[in-house]
Amino acid sequence: MSLVGLEELRAAQQRIAGVAVRTPLLPCPWAAEGTRALWLKPESLQPTGAFKIRGAYNRLAALSGSDRARGVVAQSSGNHAQAVAYAARLLGIKAVIVMPDTSPAVKVENTRSFGAEVVLVAPDDRDTLPAELVAEHGYVWVPPYDDPYVIAGQGTVGLEIAEDAPDELDTVLVPVSGGGLISGTAAALKLACPGVRVIGVEPELAADAQQSLRTGRHAVWPVADTYRTIADGLRTPSVGVLPFEHLQAYVDDIVTVSEAEIRDTVALLARRGRLVAEPSGAVAPAAYFHRADQLEGRVFAAVLSGGNLEPALLAELLGT
Repeated sequence: MSLVGLEELRAAQQRIAGVAVRTPLLPCPWAAEGTRALWLKPESLQPTGAFKIRGAYNRLAALSGSDRARGVVAQSSGNHAQAVAYAARLLGIKAVIVMPDTSPAVKVENTRSFGAEVVLVAPDDRDTLPAELVAEHGYVWVPPYDDPYVIAGQGTVGLEIAEDAPDELDTVLVPVSGGGLISGTAAALKLACPGVRVIGVEPELAADAQQSLRTGRHAVWPVADTYRTIADGLRTPSVGVLPFEHLQAYVDDIVTVSEAEIRDTVALLARRGRLVAEPSGAVAPAAYFHRADQLEGRVFAAVLSGGNLEPALLAELLGT
């Protein structure tokens, strides 16, 4: 498979302009520690509350007229679901979204609010039902990460960081699940500003990507294991085939954070950063705050990937 290059990344940037928000790179003086500094990329400010709108819109906007007429199907725990539903509504495309029945209610409700048909299934069936619906109804499948258009769309996060970052930036922290975001972001950063280190971050309880990168073999974790983490957007049992190629080419390392560290970072970002982050969105900043001993660098950027979480969970985490 071909890796996504600057041409595809720039085309995606033009395609999503005016739909996805060009989120700022925020300085965090409250997070400075000695010679270390942090900048945050708050993708929670996107129209659907997460970075996924970038890849979803880039994929749908590139469909032919005949493919648009067929309608699309996607599977997701919530953020890709909302993004596909929103992009489909903008483009006048029918969307059917398969979601695990463990998805946060707020994500299910938001997906429906954008006009998509939502099908709730057991977590083990999330990745198999879309193929059946494609065969039965002729829908176009829009994968959450294993697609070059999706990867290029997510990679616009990296292009924006490269354009906005201070010259001193040396390390970028990116959450990892299926691998679309880190694949595109790492490609953009390595191609646009060589020398910057790209470090993936994932929960200890769903560390399949770290195992894959460090062993060089594509690891698959049981769904029962990855579903233990509070970070519901990072429960994918393995990175995609194309993302794995990007990880091997462009990602320097992957570190993990604990459940307690994720919870603490959600509360810290709300109190000190005035930013609402869902647990999945807080994973990359959590590495900065809790795993400094595993990270090289002085000036960091961390992608806060989303802010879609239940109000009750936010209240719980703020109370801890």
